[in-house]
Amino acid sequence: MTDLRLAPRTGREVRVRAPGKVNLSLRVGARRPDGYHPVATVFQAVSVYEDVVARASDDLRVTVTGPQAHLVPTDGSNLALRAARALAARTGVDDGVHLELHKGVPVAGGMAGGSADAAAALLACDAFWGTGLPREELHEIAAELGSDVPFLLMGQTAVGSGRGDLLTAALSRGEYHWAFGVRDHGLSTPEVYSELDALGATREPVDTDDDVPLLHALRAGDAPAVGALLHNDLQAAALELAPGLVETLAVAEDAGALGVVVSGSGPTVAALARSRQHALVIAAAMTAAGVADSVLTASGPVPGARVVAGSDIL
Repeated sequence: MTDLRLAPRTGREVRVRAPGKVNLSLRVGARRPDGYHPVATVFQAVSVYEDVVARASDDLRVTVTGPQAHLVPTDGSNLALRAARALAARTGVDDGVHLELHKGVPVAGGMAGGSADAAAALLACDAFWGTGLPREELHEIAAELGSDVPFLLMGQTAVGSGRGDLLTAALSRGEYHWAFGVRDHGLSTPEVYSELDALGATREPVDTDDDVPLLHALRAGDAPAVGALLHNDLQAAALELAPGLVETLAVAEDAGALGVVVSGSGPTVAALARSRQHALVIAAAMTAAGVADSVLTASGPVPGARVVAGSDIL
């Protein structure tokens, strides 16, 4: 299988890379009449990436390569394709585009791989078609596509409110190192939220003020304090749907993680390490214990979606 990052360039193309994310904190309110849950969250973008290449085509289409590619739909439900269609509708473009996605973020793993695809596709198509929308308009389109998409355009560290799409940049000092325990079978985000409702575990009101200690720790670059303050209201629901995650969390804790949390709606388990080397140790412990189907290590915070050097831009 060809890695898009190493493929020879043929003809005009635009390449964009977008990161995955970890919710350092995720607090969830009761379901609203529109079906959404209000959230208060602190995002961190991490160095696990989706690569999207935009090339000329007579129509709008998408192909997918990389780990778990077979799990990604290529029909109209694909978020990258929806992003291209939304941008075309906003700008009046009627040209086609072939979007080639290379997966690096776990599919349905709580790290927003689909949202990263959408953010990357927005930026790639904007550059490929030469539409030149300001970031504010790209953000508006991103918010229509999904709650996490605006953050994957922005990257770094941010506080999210509303559906998670109302963002405020957060100061963060230093580098944070992570080990991720990944499962082959993902969890459906709507199912996790439904389980949260069934458990009666939502909060009212949901308030970003609860994360002030975490934001202070990030500003100070205090990784042990950040680890102690990791929080996810969806974790109990994810554990109900995937009880085996309890063991994954325990193995990471026993390996000395500063903090361990289910990432987003799961089932990926995120363990904050003391260093890059320690992240490798935690990942090895999860592998040896057989509590993850695969493991990843990464660092953060990193920038959001960016055009890769060497792209052809009008």
